[in-house]
This record gives sequence, C-alpha cells and structure tokens, in this order.
Amino acid sequence: MKRLWQNIGWLLGGRGFNAVMSLVYLAIATRTLGLEGFGYFAIIIALGQTVTGLANFQTWQFVVRWGANGSGPADATGFAIALDLMSVVMGTVAAAILVWTAQLWLPLPDELLWLTFGYCVISLLSIRTTPTGLLRLRFKFAKATAAEAVQPAIRAAGAILALFFMPNVTGFVLAWAASEVAVALALWIIAARDERIDLSRVSLRRIPSAHPDAWRFVWSTNMSGSLSIAGKQVMILMVGSIGGEALAGGFRVASQLGQALVVLAQTVSKAIYPELVHAKDEALQMARRMANIALIGGFLAVMVALFAGRWGLTAIAGAEFAGFYWAMVILAIAGAVELVGASLESLLVSAGKAHTAFLVRAVPTVLALVLLDAAIDWNGAKGAAMAVLGSSSLAVIGFYVTILNLQQIRIRIDPHPEETVPPPEAATSTPAVLRD
Repeated sequence: MKRLWQNIGWLLGGRGFNAVMSLVYLAIATRTLGLEGFGYFAIIIALGQTVTGLANFQTWQFVVRWGANGSGPADATGFAIALDLMSVVMGTVAAAILVWTAQLWLPLPDELLWLTFGYCVISLLSIRTTPTGLLRLRFKFAKATAAEAVQPAIRAAGAILALFFMPNVTGFVLAWAASEVAVALALWIIAARDERIDLSRVSLRRIPSAHPDAWRFVWSTNMSGSLSIAGKQVMILMVGSIGGEALAGGFRVASQLGQALVVLAQTVSKAIYPELVHAKDEALQMARRMANIALIGGFLAVMVALFAGRWGLTAIAGAEFAGFYWAMVILAIAGAVELVGASLESLLVSAGKAHTAFLVRAVPTVLALVLLDAAIDWNGAKGAAMAVLGSSSLAVIGFYVTILNLQQIRIRIDPHPEETVPPPEAATSTPAVLRD
C-alpha cells in the first residue's frame, strides 16, 4: 500500500500539472475559436482519438502482465511493439474510411478534412502504451510522470503560439498534434534508458506460444479500451453528428471539466493494476480500500462542480459556454461513479477476467449510444450527459456484482473448505478464482 500511494502520488502530481496546463489551452482555444469553431476542433480531436483508441491495444497491460510473470520484459515488449505496428496499419485504413465519409455524418467543412486525416495518422504514430508499460513494470512512475508532463506543456505553449500566429482551427490542431509526438518521443527515450529494446524480439508468436490465453487477453483488453473511447470520444462525435458542431463544442468543454474525475479514475487504475498483478494475495483488500477512498473523493469533487462549476465554465471558456453547466455537473457525477469503479475493474483484469470486465462494460455503453439520439431530443447536452451517467452507473454495479459472484462460486465449489478457507484475519485475501 505504501508503494501504491507513492505511485498514485506521482501520477496525481502529473495530472495536477496536466490540469493546470489544460485550463490554459482550453481557455485560449474556446475564447479564440468561439462555440462553433471550438466545436470543429473538438470533432477533429475526437475523431483522431477515436481511431487511435479503437486500433490501439492496451500493450502496457501486456508488458506488466507477462513481463512480471515468467516471459520476461524482452518478449513481452517485442509482442507489444508488434501489436503497435499492427495498430498503425489498421488505424490508418480506418481513418481514411472515416474521413472520406465524414461529410455524410459529421458537420465538418471540406477544407478541414485533410487536416483531420493528418491528425489521425500522427495520433497513430504517437502510440505510447508500450514504453509506459515498461516504466510501470519497474514502478518508475516518477519518470513516467516527468515524460508525460511534456504533453500538456507543449499543448499550452502551442495554444499560445496559435493565438498569435494561427488563430484558427488548424493552428490549435497542429499544436495538439505536436504534443502527441513530443510525449511519445519522451516516453520511448526514458523507457529505453532503463530497459534495452531488443527489436529482434518483435514477434506476434512468442508470447502466444508460451501463454495459450494470450490472444483472448489481448482482444479483451483491446475491446475494453475501445469501450472506454466509445464512452467519451465516440460520444462527442455522435453529439456533433446529431446536434451540430456548437453542441459538440459545448459538450466537450463540459466533459473535460466535469469528467476530470474519469481521468483520476484512470490514474488510480493505472497505479493499482501493477500492484494487483504482483501482490495477488492482498488484491481484493487493496481494491476495496481504494474504492472506499474513491467514494469520499468523488463526493467532494461533485460538490465542487455543483457550487463552483458555473463560475468555472464562465471564467475559463467564456459566457457562451455557461449554458452547459448542468451537463457538466451530471458528467461530474458520472466521473465520481467511475472513480469508485476503477479499482474494481482493475481487479477483474488483473485476475485474468478481462473478457468479463469487457462484457460488463459493453452492455451499458452500447445502450447509452443507442439511446443518445432520444436523450439529446429530450434535453440536449443534459440528456447526453444523463446517458453517460447511466452507462457508468450500470457498469460499476456490474463490476461489483461480478466480483461478489466470483467469491460465491469459489465457496460453492470448494470441496474441502476446512483446508482452504482462510482464517478470519485473512478473510479479505483474493479468492482462488480471482487468482486464476
């Protein structure tokens, strides 16, 4: 737990710096581009991150899982790099199709289509989950945080340059693209200093031959990551498709400010996952503690959004974004729910139940996307935010129920309870079914 708190501290420190820099470029971009211009910017960024998120495998989890459990970091890293290369190829094809058909479903003008495709390709080439995994495998969270700080710093500096030299959508997209390239280079350089990158180990066969369940884990985590993207970036794209660029821009601002807790949830998840892999016997107790602490933090954050959110929206984005206050509050509640569920989802994935975690999240995510059109017709941005809240709530309830059921199955099938049931003081250790 001590090391976990240190790692979370480093990650939160980085997120704090990121948050400050984010406010800088968000304020500059919204006030320079206005509601509609920022809407175009939001759609382009969301499309690039959607393509990257859907094509990208969660290779950091593979490096941690197999690098720590027998295969060694060299083979795990080679497998991860091979998957990254496959992601670039698949993602480029997907980007070409989506951008070519964009005018059929997105409110993007002709002059921004090539810019959109270029940003998609740069995002794919800047995939950085493999070096991140190497740093987390060795618990180098301080170095990872230092490298990741490059991204918000470049974005803020780029926004300032765009304000003076290219105050349009293109200028801000270029600033965002430059930050993607810079942070990817920083992470690879720092990771390579601690761990030799052996390109001769790049292979899609070595890890699967040693671990028969490898591809199931790969596709499960990929689909789970895709669902995470669907819950945020695809949601913005669909809001823009249904409600237009102005609604997409306002919803993105509300999402970025209100769902800062989702980023915090991802931070907790990334810090706790390596610990759950290395310390299986205390995994359940660790996850339970983090969920309880997250509940308190989530409540406090929602109170801040409720009482200071309207002022924050106006001060940062300007008066024309103030109408998205209630959408921001609802998204803050959704972020609090995700914060509580982060450790539960990580527990399932670390226990080899990534496919179960995917199914638990898939149903409410798809349901939210299906109902989004009706939700926007009902109450605009607030309706879309309610769809996000419903999806997050159902998913976290599903994680909790699944973990309880796994424990009950363990007890029900145990043929010799007197030999395997832990003593009272160890009753919170991970059940055998979760260590499978």
